[in-house]
Amino acid sequence: MNPLYTLAVWCPDWPVVAAAAEAALPPHVPAAVVRSGEVVACSAVARAGGVRRGQRKRAAQGRCPELVVFDHDEARDARLFEPVAAAVEELAPGIEVVRPGLVVVAARGPAGYHGSAESAAERIVDHVAVRAGVEAQVGVADGLFAATLAAHRGLVVPPGRSREFLAPLGIHELDQPAEHREDRAGLVDLLRRLGLRTLGAFAAVPERDIATRFGRHAVLAHRLAAGRVERPPSRRRPPPELSVARELDPPVDRVDAAAFAAKGLAERLHAHLADRGLACTRLAVRATTEDGGELRRVWRCADPLTPQGIADRVRWQLDGWLTRNRPASGIRLLRLDPEEVVNASALQPGLWPGAGRDQGEAAERAARAMVHVQGLLGPDAVLTPVLGGGRGPAERVRLVPWGDERVPAADPDQPWPGRLPAPSPATVFTEPEPVALLDSSGADVVVTGYAELVAQPHRIVHAGRARQVVAWSGPWPVDERWWDEATALRAARLQVLGTAPDGGELAFLLIRTGGKWAVEGVYD
Repeated sequence: MNPLYTLAVWCPDWPVVAAAAEAALPPHVPAAVVRSGEVVACSAVARAGGVRRGQRKRAAQGRCPELVVFDHDEARDARLFEPVAAAVEELAPGIEVVRPGLVVVAARGPAGYHGSAESAAERIVDHVAVRAGVEAQVGVADGLFAATLAAHRGLVVPPGRSREFLAPLGIHELDQPAEHREDRAGLVDLLRRLGLRTLGAFAAVPERDIATRFGRHAVLAHRLAAGRVERPPSRRRPPPELSVARELDPPVDRVDAAAFAAKGLAERLHAHLADRGLACTRLAVRATTEDGGELRRVWRCADPLTPQGIADRVRWQLDGWLTRNRPASGIRLLRLDPEEVVNASALQPGLWPGAGRDQGEAAERAARAMVHVQGLLGPDAVLTPVLGGGRGPAERVRLVPWGDERVPAADPDQPWPGRLPAPSPATVFTEPEPVALLDSSGADVVVTGYAELVAQPHRIVHAGRARQVVAWSGPWPVDERWWDEATALRAARLQVLGTAPDGGELAFLLIRTGGKWAVEGVYD
């Protein structure tokens, strides 16, 4: 069985279920959970009265006057979800909590033990209902995204059939509550207006076109729609020495005291990983009680955890243990194990300040500033580079005014024989700048018709500064569009490494055409 075949256990409308359970609200009363004045979850009774996720609080109450509104509380959701997670783990060890209301586990174990994925799903649903008194649905598919959508429908998707399962589903499924950092509501609205109303229609668009028109976040959503597993391929199993632990003396049995200890431990773990260029995406929280009992829970995250993200999950877990499944004695040892790590570059911030949801707002402010500059100085005052196809560095880059469609001048996926090999110059001139390449006698270095140098380069003079040539590569002949006299190019390219008197080195990409040398680009 595919190791990525995933079993997801989903509790519908969990924020509402948790809030109603804490308030002892009867199930026939419509209820909703609100965050920042917007409905983030509502009960089935509320939906029957016209309430929908994403509505403003006042609009929801206008549709359903008897609606009971609760504030969003992640700690409450996590605390009350612990008995559900414990019930699932009794039948499927090794679960990972994605968020309160959703746990996942590799399907291989439960399916093998119970005979099939269908049998495992039935047993888990019944067991959760008996042990936790909560309604749950189980879905099985390849990857977290497909398994979650399968759980919403109570389906078992055969291995390798996730793309077929996803294809007819509506494009709005990309905007479901998830552990992903990006808010895809804007993307979903745009795709719908473009006529892409199903995940299959979105997946049928070439990924290259998605990348050039919509950016990185849309590419990630496109891969989900195509049924591709969303985990990064470069994750590593961390060594044991990356774990951090803290002795609690005296042992703690109160949530506030345990949370205070967890905050310092979370910051320590993050700094410990950052020193090694790593970040955590799967966190195991372990607690040892005074009488020797062991508690453990794994939290899975799509994005690398920040110090606050680690502290929140530890606090939620301790709240669940100490409130719902209270141990017989206090916790004397708290330990955090990074079960899965990625390169810390995954935490690299964007160009504009902000993170998470704020990142979108910051990008919008930056876009408004760009438009304002264009209004003052003209549309060509703000340009965006678009990488396309071509052989030379200058012809591969097209500058388009900010806001225009970012379409490359030529298809980058064409073979382009004779294209300049990697790495590309860091600085590319729109028009090649004149340069002198001289031999030891001060004469011009000439290239023959057979693409050979008549003398060894000794000195290069660019922008009034001379450098001694210490190495070179080439030349390579260039013979383009020979059939069109107006656009034909016959030239030779040469890479040169020059050293200044102060010891600084700089590499140039030169081109010789019409009997003269020019510099096309500079390598840093």
